[in-house]
Amino acid sequence: MLVAVALFEIHIEYAQSLKEKRMVVKSLRDKLRSRFEISAAEVGMQDLHQRARLGISFVALDDAGADAQLEKIIDFIESNVDGELTGWTSEKLAFDEEVALGITGA
Repeated sequence: MLVAVALFEIHIEYAQSLKEKRMVVKSLRDKLRSRFEISAAEVGMQDLHQRARLGISFVALDDAGADAQLEKIIDFIESNVDGELTGWTSEKLAFDEEVALGITGA
């Protein structure tokens, strides 16, 4: 099992206020949560009215599944955000359920 985490930076050129920016971010966040059943939140740049940083996380069974899900999310953001995706980064954390749950092979 893997936990995938990604950060996306978005430029919202037309936003002239924090209120306009937050409307864009909230809309995208809600669409991502609904469509992909992932966790999503604005995690930085809250005081900048034309830039946003959105963090997402989800659980996948393996690397291939995580990579495929991440590609779908990136494509979705690029085609559904009222702004420009200017950059992103991601990490995957392998999670050993047996160790976490104290399960032994004996």
